[in-house]
Amino acid sequence: MTAETTPPAELRQQVTAEQYDSWPEERCAGIEVVDGRVVGSPSASKRPRRLARILANALDAAAGPGWNADTDFDVRLQDVPLTNRRPHVVVYRAETIDVTPTRPEHVLLVAEVVPPGSETADRRVKVDQYAKAGIAFYWRIERAAAGVPLIHTYVLDPATGGYRTGDVFTGVVRVAAPFAVELDLGRL
Repeated sequence: MTAETTPPAELRQQVTAEQYDSWPEERCAGIEVVDGRVVGSPSASKRPRRLARILANALDAAAGPGWNADTDFDVRLQDVPLTNRRPHVVVYRAETIDVTPTRPEHVLLVAEVVPPGSETADRRVKVDQYAKAGIAFYWRIERAAAGVPLIHTYVLDPATGGYRTGDVFTGVVRVAAPFAVELDLGRL
């Protein structure tokens, strides 16, 4: 972390789920908690935020009444030590819209738009955490050298507890699982 993203001293202490749950949303925005330690979450620029919103809107429209898709809120992966991640896009059970915190059993899919400086976390650390939490689908969105977004898809393998690599998309995304959705990345 750079000096600009170093959290205040009180946030660098070990944080419990009870402490975190007592904080106002403004204090929690822009941070994640990993093994009880607050870590900065790089804020996305306009293009990645737009990509996350377009993806969430497409997933929300395709999901049907049982699922919602939204952007930028906590998913509580574990209570002790506290691990909260804030994926860019979350598809979760519609019936849990008022349940806080959102837990892995509420979540079908998480997607991360990889900003510069977060490649290792999004490619290795988060993918492992989401798999261990039992989240069925993980999508990682990166910009290719030509500037075109690439969506890497992963599906949880219940036998191994890890993700199997799925398809990689650029241009038009057409998937059948977790539900049929089509998204034109060229709109970005």
